[in-house]
Amino acid sequence: MNAILADLLNLGSALKAHVVLSAAALGLGILIALPMIVWSARSRQVARISLGLAGLVQTIPALALLALFYPFLLSVSAILGGGIPALGFLPALLALGLYAVLPILRNGVTGLAQLDPAAREAADAMGMTATQKLRWVEAPLAAPFVMAGIRTAAVWTIGAATLSTTVGAQSLGDAIFTGLQTEDWALVLAGCIGSAALALVTDALLGLVERGLANRRRWMTWLGAAIAAAGIAWALLPGGAGTARPVLTVGAKGYTEQYILARLLGDKLTEAGFDVRYRQGLGSAVIFKALQRGDIDVYVDYSGTLWTNEMRRTDKAGRQQMIDDISGWMDRQGHGRLIGALGFENVYAFAMRSDEAKRLGIRNLEDLASKSRQLSMGTDLEFLNRPEWAAVKRAYPMHFRMKRRYNPTFMYKAVKSGAVDTITAFSSDGRIAAYDLTVLDDPEEAIPHYDAVVLASPRCMTNQKCVGAIRPLLGKIDVKTMRAANVLVSRDSDKQSPRQAAAWLAQQIDRR
Repeated sequence: MNAILADLLNLGSALKAHVVLSAAALGLGILIALPMIVWSARSRQVARISLGLAGLVQTIPALALLALFYPFLLSVSAILGGGIPALGFLPALLALGLYAVLPILRNGVTGLAQLDPAAREAADAMGMTATQKLRWVEAPLAAPFVMAGIRTAAVWTIGAATLSTTVGAQSLGDAIFTGLQTEDWALVLAGCIGSAALALVTDALLGLVERGLANRRRWMTWLGAAIAAAGIAWALLPGGAGTARPVLTVGAKGYTEQYILARLLGDKLTEAGFDVRYRQGLGSAVIFKALQRGDIDVYVDYSGTLWTNEMRRTDKAGRQQMIDDISGWMDRQGHGRLIGALGFENVYAFAMRSDEAKRLGIRNLEDLASKSRQLSMGTDLEFLNRPEWAAVKRAYPMHFRMKRRYNPTFMYKAVKSGAVDTITAFSSDGRIAAYDLTVLDDPEEAIPHYDAVVLASPRCMTNQKCVGAIRPLLGKIDVKTMRAANVLVSRDSDKQSPRQAAAWLAQQIDRR
């Protein structure tokens, strides 16, 4: 309980960001819905079309809608010559704003459709124009219906906003996703409690406004609106001392090691005089494009990922040759540069429970392929769509009885529990030893090297303080130390946060 309370008290900045994002998205939904309500009230055909379109948007899963705005904004930015951020607040705002439209629109159309015809006839008899009738008769009578729709939309928006973490927007979802990846359930609960509490408070305030409109009690309407406005104003207040320090964005993919390394980079940049913000939980393709566009300034990637996914190389090369080729390729691209390697590899490695590997006589990928029809495989969310999987299948014809995708955290649990027979583990993950897993040899060297390398945006590369803060880390982290740092976060007891593990890692580096 103390851990949950401590995590809740640390959610201040995420709560503020969540309030601002949700309020802005709700406001956008209202701006879209209100004109459509009026137009729909005048035309049944328009009502059918607008409700159909809004309903269609609702059928798209919120996570997919958020993700789809990334390539959309990239395309729009390319057409307009750049300058439109494809990650962060904007895609989250647009996706959540569209999501908020349907309940407002549906309630508004219903409210206007159920108005007493006598009220409209009386307005006509008094000679009111269409605008006067809308303003003085229809809008006040339909307002409670619209407000009920806004309440529903607000609760939906606040809940869905937790998913905005996946497109790099700060929210209470940061705690939930980070907790899931690091098995910090107190942090997950803290994020859920924060989001639920915010939704309940918002619903209560908007309910007060709704009752005030329905019962013609202005004090209730103004009280609810004033408290809600005060909450939004609080969220818009600067969180820090308002220094003029330059701001850099550190990116991370969605697993433990990336969270630790992002905090390590962030701490070094903070010491160098920068304010740092984080964009975590991004996919491999998204994070590299985000660097190219300048949406993030620095992050850690892996040479094998860049070699196969970005350069589309299928040939084999030594570790240093790969790093040199990637560095040269990025220099020619001109949208980011490779600063250097941290010193360890994190290779995709097929792993099995040691007792099961011994029982089946499986020591390498050739053995695994020969028995694959009897076995099941678990992977992370990306692997089966990556070129590495195609390369493995070319080298070792594998036909698994079943393949399942997991969040990396649950992938290890799956092989440990026997839910799957083998997984595509990460070689620097401490859970390989903790769960007594055997890493299978790759005699054909189908999987390339995966040196951890630091990539930087042109903004960072042209700033000597930025580069200077990162260079002392290069070549200073061996795989044993990285595994130990990962275990600090992923072990079942006495767990530490990624920030604490990053601090421990920094101490190990400073001793060298």
